[in-house]
Amino acid sequence: MQTGKIPYGRQTVERDDIAAVTETLKSDFLTQGPKVPQFEEAVSSYCGAKFACAVNSGTSALHVAYLALGVRPGSRVWTTPVTFVATANAALMCGAEVSFIDVDPLTGNMSVTALAASLQTAARDHELPDVVTVVHLGGLPCGMKKISELAALYHFRVVEDCCHALGSEYLGDMVGSCRYSDISVLSFHPVKAITTGEGGMALTNNEKLYDRMKMLSSHGITKDDDLFEEKPDGGWYYEQQMLGYNYRMPDLNAALGLSQLKKLPQFLKRRRAIAERYLKELAGTPARCCRAPDGCLSAYHLFIVHVDRRKEVYDALRAEGIMAQIHYIPVYHQPYYRHLLGNVCLECTEEYYQSCLSLPIYPLLRDDQQTYVISRLKEIMSELGCR
Repeated sequence: MQTGKIPYGRQTVERDDIAAVTETLKSDFLTQGPKVPQFEEAVSSYCGAKFACAVNSGTSALHVAYLALGVRPGSRVWTTPVTFVATANAALMCGAEVSFIDVDPLTGNMSVTALAASLQTAARDHELPDVVTVVHLGGLPCGMKKISELAALYHFRVVEDCCHALGSEYLGDMVGSCRYSDISVLSFHPVKAITTGEGGMALTNNEKLYDRMKMLSSHGITKDDDLFEEKPDGGWYYEQQMLGYNYRMPDLNAALGLSQLKKLPQFLKRRRAIAERYLKELAGTPARCCRAPDGCLSAYHLFIVHVDRRKEVYDALRAEGIMAQIHYIPVYHQPYYRHLLGNVCLECTEEYYQSCLSLPIYPLLRDDQQTYVISRLKEIMSELGCR
């Protein structure tokens, strides 16, 4: 009998993480010190990207990414409706028009087939997107190679929302390397692969985009005398050259991130072991799930299954202390977007949403807790007559 609630996800913060933050608390720099550049360098090296801009949230990272790419009023941004609202919200914050592309009904990732068809229609109507933002849902990589080919053909920029996907691999590259995109965005929210408390990062291989994101994230100000438009008055001189934001990541958060990053391999190993057990023990049951395709490796931020009578299964699991979750309500279902866009309905997105269910997965999930989750899920599906 399980006692206490089993969340769908939670952070792993240990003594060395606390010590790292405490050490920074005792230092001269709580913000704008050495830890943020160290963290940026460590993450960019891990992902294989040239440049990294750390900010205070994944949403902020999306916002500066869009701005750096020139997204503004009248720009068109296409993305997936199966994501957290921030992916689309950050584009609206730039004044862009947002449209949604249908998904694969099993993975929830943007359908490359649907994207290609929409691009063909948009080209005919002279309404091609300026930016397409893909989301690696739950850590499962999208078909980036084909999306990159479409970007070259139709001349749009690509943003990868990798907020679920730190540690995922695609065709021999780490997700976040920007091999197939202009900018990749990470989140370090507590339930993600590693945490900084709150925080995010934008990665790129384009130095101009990097410089613009760094300036945007710090009030639009530069202290680089090579970039000054006017002659400096003295050593204190700085210039605001654009309208920017206070999106800086504090050193406290970066110190925690540096400590967490050292443990990312073991966190990923545990997540993948939990996922493999789910895949093995749920095979042949009414709970449908998918493996990453050949050449891909998921970070398993989420473990998503599809079940019939999803609401009843969800309610029954939570009544037993298994805090299953839904990822996500399609963005266009939200009242704000319904008022903005009218009634949108994408067939495969609706099919995905009607059956998706996220099971608990995080490094501290115990074997006996996973046994309980699996056994109760099987029993509930049997009792409900799920097929």
